[in-house]
Amino acid sequence: MPDLSRTAWLLLPLFLHFGLVVGLYAALTWARLTAVRRGEATKNDFARADGDPPAPARIQRNLANQFEAPVFAWIAALLLILTSAVTVLDVVAAWAFLIGRLIHTAVQCSGDNVALRGQVFTINFLGVLWLMAHALYVVLDVA
Repeated sequence: MPDLSRTAWLLLPLFLHFGLVVGLYAALTWARLTAVRRGEATKNDFARADGDPPAPARIQRNLANQFEAPVFAWIAALLLILTSAVTVLDVVAAWAFLIGRLIHTAVQCSGDNVALRGQVFTINFLGVLWLMAHALYVVLDVA
């Protein structure tokens, strides 16, 4: 394991999450091109929120999810870094966040099992919840 600071270990999963987002954009582009080639959609269909066939729609929805709860992971991480309060538990929470996002993405993009998707969402949500709770505690304690 490289000798990185707790701050670097906290940020690494968040930057890897950005890599997931980039990968999802590539997958969505490929899925949409494939749908057009197969005649399942036209390029104009993608102008509407409901214009994607099922496979690209799952990817598109997952991509949208990457800009919802994950924003709070970044906010919490930045607050913890600015206050020099990053702990080992924060690092664990950030990695749980990433692992949960990866599993959630795999489940959502591969099928329509909403119950399983909700269960695996809990993994990353608990990571974000910890980070935000710790950041709040630190901010209230510092103030």
